Amino acid sequence: MKFPRMKPPEAKEDPTMTDSDYPLERVPPAARYSWFNVAVQRFGQLSDLTQFLLGATLGAGLSFWGAFWAFTLGSVILEVVCIFVGIAGMREGLSTSMLARWTGFGRYGSTIIGVIITLSLFGWFGVQTAVFASGLHSIMSWLPLPVWALIAGIGVTLLVIRGFKAMGMTAFITVPAFLGLAGWAMWVEISRHDLGTLVASPPFGEPISIATGATIVAGSYIVGAVTTPDMTRFNRNTGDVVKQTLVGISLGEYVLGLAGVLLAYAVKSSDVIAIITASSGVIGVIVLISATVKINNWNLYSAALGLLNAVESTIGVRLNRVAVTVGIGVLGSVLAAAGILERFTDFLLILGVITPPIAGIMVAEYFIVRRWRPVLDASRATGTLPETEPTWVPATLIIWTASALVGWLSDHYQWYGIPALNSLILAGLAYVVAGRLGLVRGTREVPVERPALTV
Repeated sequence: MKFPRMKPPEAKEDPTMTDSDYPLERVPPAARYSWFNVAVQRFGQLSDLTQFLLGATLGAGLSFWGAFWAFTLGSVILEVVCIFVGIAGMREGLSTSMLARWTGFGRYGSTIIGVIITLSLFGWFGVQTAVFASGLHSIMSWLPLPVWALIAGIGVTLLVIRGFKAMGMTAFITVPAFLGLAGWAMWVEISRHDLGTLVASPPFGEPISIATGATIVAGSYIVGAVTTPDMTRFNRNTGDVVKQTLVGISLGEYVLGLAGVLLAYAVKSSDVIAIITASSGVIGVIVLISATVKINNWNLYSAALGLLNAVESTIGVRLNRVAVTVGIGVLGSVLAAAGILERFTDFLLILGVITPPIAGIMVAEYFIVRRWRPVLDASRATGTLPETEPTWVPATLIIWTASALVGWLSDHYQWYGIPALNSLILAGLAYVVAGRLGLVRGTREVPVERPALTV
């Protein structure tokens, strides 16, 4: 599906909408970007310190080939979610939490999603900021670690308030720098060891299963996968969504993730800062901590979009994106200073089973059940939002809760399969069945509110 480069005359600008990032509207065709511009940001989300940390975590508990299969299974989950949810976001030009109103969740169900996205990415922002601060502290210890966390978090916040365009310009600088360093770090450290010996190395930490490893991989980016429309709403066609997803996730997960596994074996540590310092010294730390900005800006960006939708849909007030971004950024920086990184693995496991059902339901509704697809199609032609939206969709809430519970039980009791995949597939299938039985319907349809901009 290709978009024309010129804005259709039917699309009217909302006089109250002053933010060029269109947080609560459709992104018009004239504001879309080339696939490469968006793809660089997609890859930037998967090429940072956290990817090395993920690889090191798997290296501590799995053999190299066990880690390889964990990355493979986790990546397949992520790519499927990203492609289908991303195509829906591209077609409609809407963020995840806005699109959810007409893809099975309704006004208040999308509010819950907005809150979950905000809390999840708020936590991720804290994780990334803590890693960022650890790198700064390792080379400039004259300031306490919590102070560096505040400085790092506020610095990213200042970037995000500039919006999608500024974030893209940053990615064009930091992604090449990171790739150059990653290759150098690998060469420096691996050259000191026999590659065959490293590949054959046993795990040096507490063993984990491949299924648990795959859940950690999926959980490491599942919120980013579910929030793919926040990014793909700036794409122009389906092919662009597919290309950027396959390239970004494959390179990010396999190249950088497995590099983290080998580096962990080489230094016998899952401390990512220690690994990078051992491989490439101070210069490596400087480049890597700057590269962390690429994913952390999207954590903050999508968290703000989720909160904007939640507030607008519940109390009818449209908050200013910049003000919301600043508020979340400051609080997230404080969270980083408080030490959220200590619960990193547990945090990923929780995200890996709660979030996937959201994508399963959205994809099932948009592509198969299509209960609200006609109103989306009609309003897309005029570049506006649908005139009405459902308030609650009870069947969706039941399916979401049950699927997340099955995912958690699958992980807790080591049931067959991958917990993240179990919950995602169950949610999608259950929603399709409910749709065929006529159970998918809103409690009532209400007009879409269009409140004035409020700071």
